[in-house]
Amino acid sequence: MIVYTCLLASIHNFAPSDLTWLNLYLLLIGLFVGPKAIFTICSSVGWVLRKTIIPTHRNYGHYIGLIAGVLAVAAYLYGLTIGVGKIRVRHVDVYFADLPKSFDGYKILHVSDLHLGTFDGWRRTIPENEMDSIKAQKVNLICFTGDLLNMRPQEVLAMQNTIRPAMVGVISVLGNHDYAEYVKHTPQIESQMMKQLLTYERKNLGWAVLNNEHITIHNGNDSIVIVGTENDGRPPFPQRADWAKAFRGVSKNAFVICLQHDPSAWERTILPKTNAQLTLSGHTHGGQMQILGHRPTQLSQHEDYGLYERNGRYIYVTSGLGGLVPFRLNMPNEIAIITLHRQQ
Repeated sequence: MIVYTCLLASIHNFAPSDLTWLNLYLLLIGLFVGPKAIFTICSSVGWVLRKTIIPTHRNYGHYIGLIAGVLAVAAYLYGLTIGVGKIRVRHVDVYFADLPKSFDGYKILHVSDLHLGTFDGWRRTIPENEMDSIKAQKVNLICFTGDLLNMRPQEVLAMQNTIRPAMVGVISVLGNHDYAEYVKHTPQIESQMMKQLLTYERKNLGWAVLNNEHITIHNGNDSIVIVGTENDGRPPFPQRADWAKAFRGVSKNAFVICLQHDPSAWERTILPKTNAQLTLSGHTHGGQMQILGHRPTQLSQHEDYGLYERNGRYIYVTSGLGGLVPFRLNMPNEIAIITLHRQQ
């Protein structure tokens, strides 16, 4: 495993071109390294307690470690097989005092983080099922908040016939994986890959990609503004958002929905510098696992999953529909239906 780790670390790109090698590595970690580490910790704690606090002839840490290791393997295998294919449709109602009357009851389907390069072989049925679930929803607008890819724009071509019929009239933004930074090439090739992705999204999929731009949505005599920026992340994630450009020409009295892949931008930039009433984000995948209400992403990001409010302004962070690592444990792939309401 040490040799395997060194070989993977020596790759110039973020991940191998063939993700089979990465998935095999993670499988070995989950089946052997992880359970042994759990057993070792429990055994060590049991030995210390036996020698200091609870004198006994047996080290009960052995038995606890064995049970915990077996449970960890079972949970890991579940997450890699059954869990990764589960889909949840979550309905969220959000109330605003300044929502235009014509948009009362307006439904937005929010999805994020498809990571198309992950879905090959038997996992190809996962995005097909996700698209079927999307087609079954009756909504006014679909918003996609980034990470369509793992690393390469060609991933879109392999899945476009699956995505295009279900996701019609989508407004989208780019996420950190949508940039060419995860594949080491010359600046010229990276620029060409970015242009390819934008072409595939706009022409092949028919999406409206907002790169530090905004678009006005009309409904009856009223309107709302959708602002979309490029990724605004903390290092090592890209910081390419131009908020001044995105909001140029947007009235201070407008009702604004902001699409931003990275939710860390909400407290850092969106709340203090914009008038966006609702922000939609992804990026965290909800940690892809949740145990007793705790998620690994909570350690680095406060707004890591779900709906958060600050002085009447909201952000919804979805767990997404995929991930570079095909694993989900008690945090299923998610389609979020955001219903806007006018507060009386």
